[in-house]
Amino acid sequence: MIFLGFADDVLNLRWRHKLLLPTTASLPLLMVYFTNFGNTTILVPKPFRMLLGLHMDLGILYYVYMGMLAVFCTNAINILAGINGLETGQSLVIAASIITFNIVELNGDYRDDHLFSLYFMIPFFFTTLGLFYHNKYPSRVFVGDTFCYFAGMTFAVVGILGHFSKTMLLFFIPQVLNFLYSLPQLFHVIPCPRHRLPRFNPDTGKLEMSYSRFKPKSLSPLGTSILQIFEKLHLVEVHRGVDKDGEYTECNNMTLINFAIKLLGPTHERTLTLLLLLIQVVGSIVAFSIRYQLVRLFYDV
Repeated sequence: MIFLGFADDVLNLRWRHKLLLPTTASLPLLMVYFTNFGNTTILVPKPFRMLLGLHMDLGILYYVYMGMLAVFCTNAINILAGINGLETGQSLVIAASIITFNIVELNGDYRDDHLFSLYFMIPFFFTTLGLFYHNKYPSRVFVGDTFCYFAGMTFAVVGILGHFSKTMLLFFIPQVLNFLYSLPQLFHVIPCPRHRLPRFNPDTGKLEMSYSRFKPKSLSPLGTSILQIFEKLHLVEVHRGVDKDGEYTECNNMTLINFAIKLLGPTHERTLTLLLLLIQVVGSIVAFSIRYQLVRLFYDV
């Protein structure tokens, strides 16, 4: 993943490569899981036990899920990035959440798995803390895609081999929301520029939303429908007009960063980073609430 991040920084890889390479890189991880554990049986939630029974063996589907988790974790940090301190900051919050979860679970039935996770997460947390000191606003170190891919795969490794992949996904709530919000652009249903970072206004010293501009006729019927739905739900800001090349439409790039600016208006970079990290903390609090409270509705704990 470090190699992939370096290649992306230097070569500006396309999205299909960013999906293919992590998939290939996850194969040794899945082989380790198959060799050492090989368990693909899950406990069925209460509402479905009448139909599926208490346990269900997913077989190859479980490995597909873990492979998709590895690909998601690897890219999730990278697509919620681009302002000083955000990449390292969100990784710190996720790592701290995992460490807390591991410590709480040390007295449970999977002590060795959580010790394994701590062996990775404690060094990762403190080295990232040092990196965050230099990466926070005003940044003196830019981590690029190299750190983003490395951090994401580190989380995937401990989540899969530590047997808490579902809980791991809960700690990625902001990243999941950002991914879902970004889907129309990631799959090019709506035009997606190479970089979707917010725009810096030198006159005010604040960050403003960045936009994707395109011809209305270039959108497919699906893209037109999605844009109209997002506009009615006030999820995007759409401008329509005419320039020397004819009619055009532009909408803000679909990232959580731009959405935060949409809600707040032009914002200073330090303030925006703190807000997004606060959202990450709130996401972890929600994750713990689901893991230890809401889960009682679906499982016998």
